[in-house]
Amino acid sequence: MPQCCRALLLAGIALQTMPAMGQALRIGAASPVSSADPHISNTTSNFAMTGHVFEPLVARDAQLRLRPGLAESWRAISDTVWEFRLRPGVLWHDGRPLVAEDIAFTIGRVPNVPGSSGGFSGAVKPIMRVEVVDERTLRLHTAQPHPLLPNDLASVQIISRHAGTGAAPEDYNSGKAAIGTGPYRFVRYQPGQGAAFARNDSYWGGRPHWAEVDYRFLPNNGARSAAILSGDVDVIDQVPGNDLARLKRDPHLRVSEIPGMRLIYLQADFSREGQPPGVSGPEGEPLERNPFLDLRVRRALDLAIDRAALAERVMENTAIPTGQWLPEGTYSHNPDVRPTRADPAAARRLLAEAGFPQGFRVTLSTPNDRYPGDARTAQAVAQFWTRIGVRTEVEALPWATYLARGPKQEFGFRLGGWGSSTGEASYLLRNVLGTYDRQKGWGSPNFSRYSNPELDALTSRAIAIMNDDAREAALRQAVQIGASDLGILPLFLLKNAWATRQDLVYEARADEQTLAASVRPARR
Repeated sequence: MPQCCRALLLAGIALQTMPAMGQALRIGAASPVSSADPHISNTTSNFAMTGHVFEPLVARDAQLRLRPGLAESWRAISDTVWEFRLRPGVLWHDGRPLVAEDIAFTIGRVPNVPGSSGGFSGAVKPIMRVEVVDERTLRLHTAQPHPLLPNDLASVQIISRHAGTGAAPEDYNSGKAAIGTGPYRFVRYQPGQGAAFARNDSYWGGRPHWAEVDYRFLPNNGARSAAILSGDVDVIDQVPGNDLARLKRDPHLRVSEIPGMRLIYLQADFSREGQPPGVSGPEGEPLERNPFLDLRVRRALDLAIDRAALAERVMENTAIPTGQWLPEGTYSHNPDVRPTRADPAAARRLLAEAGFPQGFRVTLSTPNDRYPGDARTAQAVAQFWTRIGVRTEVEALPWATYLARGPKQEFGFRLGGWGSSTGEASYLLRNVLGTYDRQKGWGSPNFSRYSNPELDALTSRAIAIMNDDAREAALRQAVQIGASDLGILPLFLLKNAWATRQDLVYEARADEQTLAASVRPARR
């Protein structure tokens, strides 16, 4: 065999066997992460990346079932007191032991992170007092019954008091304060590029498989597919719909799929009585009022959308049309709430009844690198709306820009996404439809400032019901109200897909997190 061919053969063998030997794992993630601070932004991409270093008290498996995390057990000792018992022998990456004071410190920090929109505040706001019983035991006191507290705390990653005291987000980005208990140690974080982690050999959960993790941000669909096809990375998430069939056929690759909890939705501006940004009359003239405060206008826009076409053509069957935010079979899914069927004629009649017989103009704002098909979906919606007389232009923005402008109410209508990682309806009700209330910890991702006091009151009552069946009935009622009032216009639920090299397997997760711990060598 010629020497050059022999060298290429040996290099190919080495490349194929490297992951199986547990040396390094290269991940291509679709969504860039805004910070290495685990409390800065309540997004799945942030939570997944920082989850290599930090861990919550309560963990979730790939099916979103609760399981012990840093807490080995928890129990309600009364309707308003939860007791958590910490796992013994857990060490921070600098060798210090995890103690109950670290959890108390974390709970106090979450609502007060500089530069944060308070996205995790809702998970800890019900806690009125933290009682440290001993180094491994703490009791969380709530003002009213809160049966979902363990579920909520699964969304909060724990930081150390000794490293986190006085630390700002930039201290986590630099690694100075990025000392966790997780399976991997922080090596570096580079905004817009990615992060790197090294194995934590002292991990309480056993020695992690991978010695190193290269966590790259690859928001461009074509570049991400090319990276897995060329072998430049070992796993990618958010497999592009137009590449899915091709990657499934490739004998060198393996695709893992699961129905997801991610809703893609539209939301109007509710923050002002007057003309919202990017909205004007049919000839560009100013409007005296906000058209979206009229339910008839929201219904018209909802009726104009062909959700089946979005799921089948735009998303290429990687999405499921929906009228709510949970898939069938999940706790508090309301089977009576179905996807709206497109009816352009009825939509035009409603616009006329609302005083807009000639329609109006609107700018639909969307990220173009955050969710699968986000900008393409917005373009399709724009066509549906234009056909009923609402002439629509699309403003497609990088995620970082979109995320910075959203909380300032700079969008007249926007496309967003929300993953109900708790697996029940109240998570979206409190965050996306809940009236913005920083003190209460509700509505931080409710950029459009929708407010429905009746819905808020029902949600508050529902989450305080200790009986699971009674709570589900109340949440289903809240889903019905939310769907009827169109505080958001649900479009579809995403299916989650990962592609790996053939010699690897990814444990597909309903919460769409991309984790090194979910990648294992395939059994031979």
